[in-house]
Amino acid sequence: MSRSVSIALLARQINLLKVTRSLYPLLNFNTLAQHRSPRHSRENLGDSNEDRYNNQITSKTPEIDTRALAKYQIGENVSRKDKIKILVSTLLGPKDSKEAIYGVLDAWVAWEQKFPIGPLKNVLLALEKEQQWHRVIQVIKWMLSKGQGNTMGTYGQLIYALDMDRRAKEAHEIWMKKVNSDLHSTSWKLCNLMISVYYRNNMLEDLVKLFKGLEAFDRKPTEKSAVQKVADAYEMLGLLDEKERVMEKYKNLFEESSRVRTNKSKGSQSLKITESVKRSKIRRDEKKQTNDCAQEEVVT
Repeated sequence: MSRSVSIALLARQINLLKVTRSLYPLLNFNTLAQHRSPRHSRENLGDSNEDRYNNQITSKTPEIDTRALAKYQIGENVSRKDKIKILVSTLLGPKDSKEAIYGVLDAWVAWEQKFPIGPLKNVLLALEKEQQWHRVIQVIKWMLSKGQGNTMGTYGQLIYALDMDRRAKEAHEIWMKKVNSDLHSTSWKLCNLMISVYYRNNMLEDLVKLFKGLEAFDRKPTEKSAVQKVADAYEMLGLLDEKERVMEKYKNLFEESSRVRTNKSKGSQSLKITESVKRSKIRRDEKKQTNDCAQEEVVT
């Protein structure tokens, strides 16, 4: 056998091995998930709720469209943007099974040297844009199960998605398990989100309990809308004295808001007057210039 023929056969075998390795995570993602490194270890977060929501999980390998991911694994010059598009389109394809979605995500990160937390955030933004809230929840829970994205921002994103997916009770469970113990330092943005979740879902007792917890740490609300929701909750619970207390204690928020509106109104009026004066001056200058030209013509 000539040297050129041997080289050609060896190259073909190497290419075949590459394809096989590329397809391996798609065909055996369950086995792969069991042999991940410690940084991909699982965290038990809401699995029971997810399982109840999906009704049943079969032991069979889920039916997913592996062609797009296989193309990504084999391709050598696929841009990060295209990889994100491939994952989003693939996530929208499978049946609504936690095992299927987790398999797609396991395959997508199988050959990454570092966990692609940045690209996954872009994937979540794309899914939110499509209002695919259940997919957002699944991706975040998968990410957390790998020990990644364990931040207050991620939990806020998960709580919001659960609320939009009409799973307020599960959002409450996440809040109590991951956030409620840090009320002294939790951002008001996240606190306002949870107050809104409780308010929208008529969970008024949880709402006032949360607000009392914040007051216990001498936390001052930053938005009058949150104070108004708390006052309304007290009123609906028949606690009128508490409503009056809250409205009196944080009345400065409503006064500042009123002053801001007044200042904006004055500023707008001042701007209109200034523009009007400028236009009048321009018209006077144009009229004067026209008269001067007419006088020059008469003299000539």
